[in-house]
Amino acid sequence: MAAPSLKKYVYLSIVAALLTISLKLAAYFLTNSVGLLSDALESCVNLVAAVVALIMLNLAEKPPDEKHEFGHNKAEYFSSAIEGGLIVLAAFSIIWSAVPRIIHPRPLENLGIGLLVAVCASMINLIVSLILVKTGEKNNSITLEADGKHLMTDVLTSGGVLLGIALVKFTGWLILDAVVAIGVALNIIWTGYQLMRRSALGLLDTDISENDTDKINQVLDKYKQQNIRFHSLMTRQAGQRKFISVQLLMPGTWNIHQGHKLAEKIEKDICMLFLNTQTTVFTHIEPVGDPESMLDIGIDRK
Repeated sequence: MAAPSLKKYVYLSIVAALLTISLKLAAYFLTNSVGLLSDALESCVNLVAAVVALIMLNLAEKPPDEKHEFGHNKAEYFSSAIEGGLIVLAAFSIIWSAVPRIIHPRPLENLGIGLLVAVCASMINLIVSLILVKTGEKNNSITLEADGKHLMTDVLTSGGVLLGIALVKFTGWLILDAVVAIGVALNIIWTGYQLMRRSALGLLDTDISENDTDKINQVLDKYKQQNIRFHSLMTRQAGQRKFISVQLLMPGTWNIHQGHKLAEKIEKDICMLFLNTQTTVFTHIEPVGDPESMLDIGIDRK
């Protein structure tokens, strides 16, 4: 089943990145805070990541062609892997900017207006982040999830930066601005690692979730009352598309028409489980009484 295009959400991310870059740079020039400068640098990375996400989502939504008969869905994993790498890069840029300020602290200025501008930028990112993550989870789009989580790391960065500035204001310890920025950067590195790990697992044809597999087994169990048996259920997730393969063991007395009709019904029942997801189901019919029917358990025949 075809899934709706998700590109409009990436455009939303691009607009949010442009707005927050402008606001955070303004806050930096007002306050001279290295934390806010680092925050603005991460928003620049957000913009690059959103453009990459748009390119990859365009590729992922292309229909199958002669050279890619299973579609282009895995392009989404490249997007999330790049995004994870950019998150880590942004984190190290934050550390790079903060370390000199630990050695040579500098006073902060215009904290009131600077903080107000930074808070406005964070609220934009927070709202867009929640929209992207929710939409990505609903549509099994790792690209949108990655982009949303990237924006959420920006929100966490901003929160840490604002905390650092507040601590400087109340304690007078200028070093806290840089220390908090480094602490937030370390947390961001962990988020980037998780995104890259998930992308790698997707490229390695990881199974669909255990919950989804249980739903498939429940559908298959209904047909066991008709003396139908099943084995070699295999699944994999490729971007937004699920691939499901199962062997059907039917009575040897059935003719081709009977077997085909039931296989079609089973495939449709499985697809109905995932109405909002692109789903491809492959079935293979074998006679239940033939010992050779059990030879192809797994991807290779034994």
